[in-house]
Amino acid sequence: MQILSIQSSVAYGHVGNSAAVFPLQRLGHEVWPVLTVHFSNHTGYGAWRGPLLDPADVREVIAGIGDRAVIGQDLWAECDAVLSGYQGDPAVGAVILDAVASVKAANPDAVYCCDPVMGDVGRGMFVRPGIPEYLRDTVVPQADILTPNHFELDFLAGTTTSTLDEVLAAVDTVRDRGPRDVLVTSVLHQDVADGSLDVVAVSDAGAWAVTTPLLPIAPNGCGDVTAALYLAHLTTTGSPAQALERTTASVFAVLEATLAAGTREIRLVAAQDAIASPPATFTARRLR
Repeated sequence: MQILSIQSSVAYGHVGNSAAVFPLQRLGHEVWPVLTVHFSNHTGYGAWRGPLLDPADVREVIAGIGDRAVIGQDLWAECDAVLSGYQGDPAVGAVILDAVASVKAANPDAVYCCDPVMGDVGRGMFVRPGIPEYLRDTVVPQADILTPNHFELDFLAGTTTSTLDEVLAAVDTVRDRGPRDVLVTSVLHQDVADGSLDVVAVSDAGAWAVTTPLLPIAPNGCGDVTAALYLAHLTTTGSPAQALERTTASVFAVLEATLAAGTREIRLVAAQDAIASPPATFTARRLR
C-alpha cells in the first residue's frame, strides 16, 4: 500500500509518525509522512523543544505531493490510505480533511483512518478545548476507519459504558455517523477478568473481541502503533478478525519488550520481528 500519514514527529522516542511509519514500512508498505510538529521528545516528559508547524506549512507540503501530477505522476491516484492521529488545532484538522478529499477524488477506493486522540481513563481530556467536539462533529463523520480508546468512544457516543453490550451499542452510535470500521482499544467492562482488557473490532460483517493481559505499563505511542497496524492489516486482509488478531499480537509483543527492558519509550525496533510476522498470540472471538 501507499499511505499518506499526517501526524506529529519526535526526534527521540516513538509517538505520532515516529511510531507509525516504521511498523508500516516493516510490513512492506510505502509511507509518505507529513509532520504537524517536530519536537525533541513527546510532551509527556513535561519539557520539549522544537516547532509546532503552521497549518499553512503542512498544507504546502501536502500540496507539493499533489503537484507531482503536473509532471505526469498522479500520486493521489496511487494513494491507498490516509492516516491521522493527534490533531492539536482545528486548522490542522481542516488540512487533513482537505487531503482526504483530494486523495479520494483521485482514488475512490482509498480509505481514511482516524485515531481520534483526545484523552484516556484517569487522565481525562488532554487536548485543547474545542478539539474533542471538532473531532466528534467534523472529523469522525469523514473517517472510514476509527480507532478510539474506551474513554474516547464514550465521548464520541455521548454515553458511559460499563458492559460489553453497552460498548457495542456505543460503537453502533458512532458508526451511524460515518466510519464503517471501528477498533476500540483498552476496553474495560464488567465482564472482563481482573488483570485483562478487551480490544473490540466492529464492521458491517460483525463484531469481534480479543482479550489480552493488562500489563503494568502505559507508555506513549502504543495507540499510534495500533492505528497504523490495524489500518494495514484490515486493508490487506479485508478481515476485521484477522486484523484484530495481528494488531493485538504485535502491540502486545512491543509492550512485553518494553516492560522487560524497563524503558519509558516503547521498544519498537527491538520488537520488529513481531511486527513483520505477528505471532498467533490471540484468537478473536465473535460477539455478533
